[in-house]
Amino acid sequence: MAGALENLLTDIKGVSVGHSTDLKLGSGVTVIVFDEPAVASGSVLGGAPGGRETSLLDPSMTVEVVDALVLSGGSAFGLDAAGGVQAGLREIGRGFPVGDVRVPIVPQAILMDLLNGGNKDWGIQSPYRDMGYTAFKTAAKGTFALGSVGAGTGATTATLKGGLGSASAMTTGGHKVAAIVAVNAMGSATIGDGPFFWSAPFELDDEFGGIGLPANFSAPDTVLRAKGINLTATTIGAVVTDAALTKAQAHRLSIMGQNGIGRAVLPAHLPADGDTVFAAATNARPLASSVDFMELCHLAALVMARAIARGVYEATSLPVEGAQLSWRDRFG
Repeated sequence: MAGALENLLTDIKGVSVGHSTDLKLGSGVTVIVFDEPAVASGSVLGGAPGGRETSLLDPSMTVEVVDALVLSGGSAFGLDAAGGVQAGLREIGRGFPVGDVRVPIVPQAILMDLLNGGNKDWGIQSPYRDMGYTAFKTAAKGTFALGSVGAGTGATTATLKGGLGSASAMTTGGHKVAAIVAVNAMGSATIGDGPFFWSAPFELDDEFGGIGLPANFSAPDTVLRAKGINLTATTIGAVVTDAALTKAQAHRLSIMGQNGIGRAVLPAHLPADGDTVFAAATNARPLASSVDFMELCHLAALVMARAIARGVYEATSLPVEGAQLSWRDRFG
């Protein structure tokens, strides 16, 4: 990568990432924490989404900033994770001021990983609130793990084990933009039955193997490959930039992130997917022109597509009987 980029979401100054991973459970939580409240929005294009505070992110709604974003496994049970993150934020005095009270604003998206072979017999209360708190307390700047960690722990795709990925880029004007994503798609991130990624045209520095595209395509390469009809899925993620954006611009950036899913997964946004993309701006650097913003949007799609391939490339199979094979299991 050019400059000092580490090809991770934490290339954006003032952003920390934390994971909570439980391999026996086959699930986990990832939290994105902002040093200062960040302007944020989001978009949902999958037909079976699950989330918390997603309506608040509509550009027409009053609250413009968030303190953190949460990506979690666990389907609807995983929505408890945001409560744990809120608890951590409240401990340090963060939140939207309402009189003498501060309410941490923590939008969340969930993915379905309840049928991946992990032990989901957790009793009366789900573990996700505690996992959210742990992810918050361990959130840090700098490098963080990819693959079968955090929200990507139990993720799967139609053909290979899914995982947690990230990628970053810089505009010609010097603005940074990065994506983080938990790849649990109903469709496939790879072409046909081979090792090649749909994201290959956008790959930088061999970040997901450097094997490029196949020499040719055949009709079987583009037929529908999807999980069983009862296995709901979902790819969830976020695009973050250091540019100064309005909430409406952040909404557009999230839509461009959805475009990245469409470039990296075939098919994307299915009726049983819940594809959700958040977008946030730390407002550290103003945009010089509308052209700057268009380039930022362009790169948002590309970093999301690259992050998806990285998530699958870095994933490892769960240590349970019958677990889905990872890319490395099959292709080395």
